[in-house]
Amino acid sequence: MAEAPAAPQDEALLAQAWAALRGIVDPELGVNVVDLGLIEAIEVREPGLCVRMTLTSAACPMAELLLDDIEQALQALLTPPLAPALTLVFTPAWTPARMSPAARAQLGWAPGA
Repeated sequence: MAEAPAAPQDEALLAQAWAALRGIVDPELGVNVVDLGLIEAIEVREPGLCVRMTLTSAACPMAELLLDDIEQALQALLTPPLAPALTLVFTPAWTPARMSPAARAQLGWAPGA
């Protein structure tokens, strides 16, 4: 069975969520979490916005800060009792190949590096 198309308000909320997350910058690399390829998916469903994401390393020292910043940015888009739900996944592992061309350029990496 095909999945129903997203409602216009869901599409607008998704666009707002992606834009909000582009404002969250990894403090070690100075690149936003979307361009780093840390955000794998955002869905509008109960309990509000569900985000599946990874980190550059499971031992990332900035994990708690990033997760708090992401949760706050998404909560600002939602009306209680709706809330963001974050799920960390580490399979497949993050690699630099997940970075956008903009992130590569910002870090001074050659294309395809």
